Amino acid sequence: MNPLQRADHHPPGNGTPASQQLLDKARADTGTVLQQLASQSSGLTAAVAESRLKQYGFNEIAREKHQSALIRLLSNVKNPLVILLTALGVVSFVTGDQRATVVIFVMVLLGVALRFVQEMRADHAAEQLKAMVSNTATVVRDGQESELSLKMLVPGDIVRLAAGDMVPADVRVLSAKDLFVNQAALTGEALPVEKRAEPAPADVQNPLELPNICFLGSNIESGSATAVALCTGDATYFGSLAASIVGQRQLTSFDQGINAFTWLMIRFIAVMVPAVFLINGFSKHNWLEALLFAMAVAVGLTPEMLPMIVTVNLSKGALAMARKKVIVKRLNAIQNFGAMDVLCTDKTGTLTQGKIVLEKHLDAHGDSSEKVLQYGYLNSYFHTGLKNLLDEAVLKHEELESHLQVKEAYKKIDEVPFDFVRRRMSVVVEDGAGLNTLICKGAVDEVLKLCTRVEIKGEIVEVQPEHDAKRRQLAGDLNAQGFRVIALAYKQMPGASDQPVYSVKDESDLILLGFLAFLDPPKDTATQALEQLHHLSVDVKILTGDNEIVTAFICKEVGIPAEHILLGSQIETMSEGDLAETARTTTVFARLVPAHKERIIRALQSTGHVTGFMGDGINDAPALKAADVGISVDSAVDIAKESSDIILLENSLLILEQGVLEGRRVFGNIIKYIKMAASSNFGNMFSVLGASIFLPFLPMLPIQVLTNNLLYDFSQTTIPTDAVDAEWLTKPRKWTIGEIQRFILFIGPISSIFDYLTFFVMLYVFSAWTNPKLFQTGWFVESLLTQTLIIHVIRTNKIPFIESRASWPLIATSLIIVVVGCWLTVSPLANTLGFVPLPPLYWFLLAMMLLGYVALTQVVKVWFVRKFGN
Repeated sequence: MNPLQRADHHPPGNGTPASQQLLDKARADTGTVLQQLASQSSGLTAAVAESRLKQYGFNEIAREKHQSALIRLLSNVKNPLVILLTALGVVSFVTGDQRATVVIFVMVLLGVALRFVQEMRADHAAEQLKAMVSNTATVVRDGQESELSLKMLVPGDIVRLAAGDMVPADVRVLSAKDLFVNQAALTGEALPVEKRAEPAPADVQNPLELPNICFLGSNIESGSATAVALCTGDATYFGSLAASIVGQRQLTSFDQGINAFTWLMIRFIAVMVPAVFLINGFSKHNWLEALLFAMAVAVGLTPEMLPMIVTVNLSKGALAMARKKVIVKRLNAIQNFGAMDVLCTDKTGTLTQGKIVLEKHLDAHGDSSEKVLQYGYLNSYFHTGLKNLLDEAVLKHEELESHLQVKEAYKKIDEVPFDFVRRRMSVVVEDGAGLNTLICKGAVDEVLKLCTRVEIKGEIVEVQPEHDAKRRQLAGDLNAQGFRVIALAYKQMPGASDQPVYSVKDESDLILLGFLAFLDPPKDTATQALEQLHHLSVDVKILTGDNEIVTAFICKEVGIPAEHILLGSQIETMSEGDLAETARTTTVFARLVPAHKERIIRALQSTGHVTGFMGDGINDAPALKAADVGISVDSAVDIAKESSDIILLENSLLILEQGVLEGRRVFGNIIKYIKMAASSNFGNMFSVLGASIFLPFLPMLPIQVLTNNLLYDFSQTTIPTDAVDAEWLTKPRKWTIGEIQRFILFIGPISSIFDYLTFFVMLYVFSAWTNPKLFQTGWFVESLLTQTLIIHVIRTNKIPFIESRASWPLIATSLIIVVVGCWLTVSPLANTLGFVPLPPLYWFLLAMMLLGYVALTQVVKVWFVRKFGN
């Protein structure tokens, strides 16, 4: 079997078995490679190709399977809280408590249905990703060339490559002519790289830098080649990356936080419910009644609205982001966006525009020169060969066509084409006066050695060696800043009566005009976006496959310090612990392969950071999937969009700030429910246990507990509409279950104080020792009103109603539930629910207790915030 084409493939980063096999193939001569692959220059036979197709499978890339509606529904039902409530509903049904059964299953259906509908909506909003492999390749089989579907390609196939072709597999170049390959999606380098057939030198360790290997996912910019397929499908570099991102994702910090809280509440229930059951069973000797009450208490303690509250909050955030032209593929990513304290980003196509731009047009002194731009434009305009990225960048200055009156004032006479030996090309144009001008552009060294004169400020002087050295230094300095520099020279000759023919020998005795400097520039919004993230306490780190020179320049342009850059070759020698420590203090990483990016993400996560990653290339896919929130842009390659959680539809980074703020709003509203539900439940534990011990009857009927819980849940459904204090949004917010437990311990018992005060009032003021219904009605109303109103205290660190007011929907539902709760005691349903009218004095005492409860909770909350900072 082809060792590169294994079932247990890994992305061929440095050090993997696949990487070593690739290096061995690159260092061997072409004859040895063909022999190892059992192939030949005339190609495989049809029979051998068919056999290998059965052995290796189609040349197709793994894709993440779409989750069906049924599977998604089942995943929602698998939630521990849903399972717990369902079990309680079944027990209620078996014991004959039909009213409790109906109430419980209404809660279950409400939570599951809302979550399911919202997730399906978000799923359908995600783009339908196109298949990556859908083209044909020119393949030699049985000595004959033919066009073959890419999926039919097998290892050992001989393929012909030409300008414009997509590389159909990972291939070893056998012969090449002026072959330049664009592999920006793999490496992040915007400029094409040259590929040759000669064996690779032994010192090249990074597979992506091998000069004779072309990878699936790259495309031919210019030239032609014959190559042999080394590996296909999932065994290719691109395929291995795709396979590595398909499948179940690891739990993010948000998922882990939700799960931790869920199990915290389940542990409360596991302790509380048996205790309530046994205490009431032994003290009141009615074991069925004790069981039903314990079941009702279990439902009351269960934060069954948590899945719905979470999903509605996330969905509301997703809809808000959609209005800002951001697609949220995975709802949980919204909260992770807000919790993110480190954003790692690729450079090319994310911070930069992902295209070559003519940044400078300089004369021989390094000053900006309009004449250099004009001559460069004329050269590119009349150039008939394959226009490369540099020509396209020059021709973007479309205003020069009319300014120079190119079509009317100039006529092309001849052209001396580019070749990779001379590394330059020339065009000859004739102006209206009949003067022929040869304009030559190319590599700085090649053009300078042909120049005997130089034009400076309109004056032409002889080239002086000392000045020539300064000009070379100027070009070198531009290169050191990350610019791709070419030189521009010309000479003028009188026109001939007949059509002259120009050749390479005419490229002599030239006049140096200046230099054109090209760069993949930062996006206009990059600097402002990075400043906004800094104000939101999000650290930005650059992770790029590009070289450190270009990376340092771009970082300087957007305001990121780049004094210390960590290279991929250094990461190779680091242990996970060393990398975690270094990654924490390093801002810029360069010359990375995909495995390095993923390692850096995981290293940051191991030190407690919630990490985002933004990228758009094939080489970004593993990091996008490993991150707590993966962000890509609409122009990203399919595999990057498939790996990401969030896709930016507009070419602006300013939306990142909005995403972070929206995430923090979402988390703020989720945490309101959690703090309120958890502290209330914790307080109820003490109240129910105490009352069960000293009362001769149940402190509340099972149906009353369930009704109380259902009404209270309804009041919380509008939490997603609530605003979040501006102070909450200023820094990352993440799950810390310890902080929630601390909040529960300090705030929870306050409700018990007022529950016991209610017990005292009902037993000693209204003599309810012998009137269970009066006691139960009194505690039902007090319990419902305190739980419903306390959200207004807990929702803000400020003074409620004065410095910070809840949303109108939340105020409305709170008031509705307060009114309904009080009305039930005198309604036609009162007898069914076991209620009796309460004396007028009760309502006055209740009002006093509610004011005291709100005041005491506010005092403790203010102390808590000052002491613990949250």
